[in-house]
Parts: sequence; C-alpha cells; structure tokens
Amino acid sequence: MTKKINRRQFIKSSGALLGAVTMPMFIPARALGRDGHTAPSDRIIMASIGLGGQGRVDLRNLIHKDGVHFVAVCDVDRAHLMRGKGIVDATNDNEDCTLYSDFRELLQRTDLDAVHLALPDHWHGVAAITAAKAGLDIYSQKPFTRTICEGRVLCDAVEQYNVIFQTGTQQRSDERFRLACELVQNGRVGKVYKVEVGIPAGKAAMEPYPIVPIPDGLDWNFWLGPAPKVPYRKIAHYSWRYIQDYGFGGLTDWGVHHIDIAQWGLGEDRSGPVEVEGTGTIPKEGMFNVPIDFNLNYTYKNGIRMNVANRGNKGGATWYGDKGWVNVSRGQISAEPASILQEWIAPNEIHLYDSKDHYQNFVDCIRSRKETITPCEVGHRSTSVPNLGEIAIMTGRKLTWDPDKEIFPNDPEANRLLSRPMRAPWTI
Repeated sequence: MTKKINRRQFIKSSGALLGAVTMPMFIPARALGRDGHTAPSDRIIMASIGLGGQGRVDLRNLIHKDGVHFVAVCDVDRAHLMRGKGIVDATNDNEDCTLYSDFRELLQRTDLDAVHLALPDHWHGVAAITAAKAGLDIYSQKPFTRTICEGRVLCDAVEQYNVIFQTGTQQRSDERFRLACELVQNGRVGKVYKVEVGIPAGKAAMEPYPIVPIPDGLDWNFWLGPAPKVPYRKIAHYSWRYIQDYGFGGLTDWGVHHIDIAQWGLGEDRSGPVEVEGTGTIPKEGMFNVPIDFNLNYTYKNGIRMNVANRGNKGGATWYGDKGWVNVSRGQISAEPASILQEWIAPNEIHLYDSKDHYQNFVDCIRSRKETITPCEVGHRSTSVPNLGEIAIMTGRKLTWDPDKEIFPNDPEANRLLSRPMRAPWTI
C-alpha cells in the first residue's frame, strides 16, 4: 500500500542522499522573493492535543511562528476543543481546522510534522510515547511524565524514532536563568556546597468535592484514561494536581521548573542525586492526598546538597558557594556580593545553550534536527528529582538512588513506586 511521504521523511531521505554535501534544507521565503510568505512545502504542519489554559497559551505562541501551520486540535472537553479551533481558524482565516476527541486518531494523520501536548500529568507519558512512535516532533508541557519509569520509556522512544523533543520548562529560554547558571558554573560564587530551591506547594482544599453529573461535552472516562475509574467531581481542569492518581501538587508542578534550573547550574541536568530524604504533610481528611508542606534533602555524588521546600527558602534556585551566592526566579536575579552579577563571562569560559524564545527554539530545531534547549533526557531528569522526593515522602525514609541505572539499589519497596498501575487498555 502506498503511503504518503511526509515532510520529515523527505528531510531524512534527502539528508541520506546528499551525504557530505552541505546545503540549506529550508530557504527563507524572502530569499525566494515571497517577502515573508512561506511556501507550503516549507511549512511545519502541527496539531495541538490538550487545549486547557496552558494548552491555549502554547498554541497561541506556536501558531504565529514563521512557517508553522496548525491543521487540527484534540481535547476530550468539547468547550476546550472549540476554543482551540477558534484560535486556529482565526489565524488561518478559514474554518478548516479538524476536530478530534481521541488523540490516537489524530496521530494517524500522514500530513503532520509535529504535535504540541498540554495534558494532565498522568497522560504525559502515554500520549508522548504514542506521538514519538508516529514519528512526530513533540513540544510537551512539564512535568515530563507522571513517573520515572514512564520517563525512561519516553526517552527511549524519542531516541529510537529520532524525533525532536522540547520540554515546556521555558525558564531555560530566559536570559536571567542562563546567566545565573553560567555564573555558578564558571566559579563566580566559588566552590558550591549547597543549593536551595523554593517553590509554592499550591492550594489543596480540605473538603471533598461532591459527586456531580458529568458536564455536557466532557468525556470523563477518556479524561481519566490510565488512572482508576472514579465518579466525576469538579477536579477537571485544575484541582486534579492535588490527587496522586493525576499529579503530586506543587512539588511536581512548580518544582520541575526550579529544580531544572538548579541542576542546570550544577551541571547535573542529565544525571541526578544519589540520596534523598525528607518529609511531606499530606492532609488526613478530604480527597486531596498530596503534600501541602514538604521539605526534601538531596545529595549528589560530588557531595553537594540540595534542599527543596515550600517554606523557608528564597523563591526559585539559590546556589551557595564559599565566595557568595546567586539566586534567580521569575523576573529577578540577585547575588551576594552584588558585584557577582557584573562579572564578565570570557569567550573561553563555559557558555550554556542560548535560547531567546522557547517556542522558536523548538521550531528551529525541527528544521535543523539539532537538540532543543530542554531535550528529552533533561526534561526527564528535571522531573525525576521531584518524583524521587515523592517516593521518599511515601516511604518515610532515606533512600539511596542510582542515577545511572535509575533504581533504588536493594530496595524493592521503593522500586515499586517508580511506576503506577495503568487502567486497561492503556499501557506504555
């Protein structure tokens, strides 16, 4: 059966035929005399899966990038689906955007180059792995996956199918965060001995949400997906973060952002700690079962310790060395002594990946086939750290972690928590 060759397949086959010959794969439209109007053959054809608040933010940012053309949207909530279609149709000046309620049907399209995912955490692994197997480049919101086992399977799939992956930890594309990490890596605070990460726990109501009728247009069973089947309560589309079947509260929501930066500054963003211990206060009543307070301590193989807490620490990431400290969070960077921020990074020193726009970086890497600023492995490791904290809280004891093998040596109880059961027919 003849199968239509999509844009990615053409790029790969063309690269193999060209061999050592160097030529641009994408010619700017203005060079062809079209003054900013990209030829259809140069377009990156995309679709969005998940069109809640963050999903629509991502869609609006991606849809206006030069050469990006959205053709379809997918959501299990029809209200979200129609809002997404409205954005696409208004941008394309037509009503051609195709609607899907099942992402598997969307991923069977042969005209797609890439897909954007903004789903509840418990869906990240299944949806992204399926997209990778379809050969699609992926922009996916953090956390990378719900569990560490899912994360490793996704990384393996991304490598096997040779797709581009961008994790939605957009702080890496903010020059303040990059500067802070460069200052640390180049020794401006001296020898680092500890890092502190301050993140909000988020709000978790104590009273249970009552069981109510499923809203018209919401496929609740599909929303639950691999999670246990339960009656509908008004947890979609935000409060699910405070139920372990779907997320782990502020630790895996905000935590991934700042832990990602903390590890970037340490040069540990493709590895992880070797020990973890800590505590978390989980409500004893009500339906929410994630910590409303937590304090976690991690140790890396070089002896550096990292504390992650929702109280007591400065917001964001702070690296402490024997010559001072640097703190960075959204909208600000500070240091002691303040003169650290005036330090010049010389050309022969460490310069980290420089991205000015997280969405544009994804688009550029689709074209160049180069690694994004937050690729699969980095997204996985940044998410693994809060997931390790979750397991330490659940077991209530200090744990030893092997970041290379990604197991707890000689600890079957902790290793069982590296994954979560999935409701049939969903698997990874």
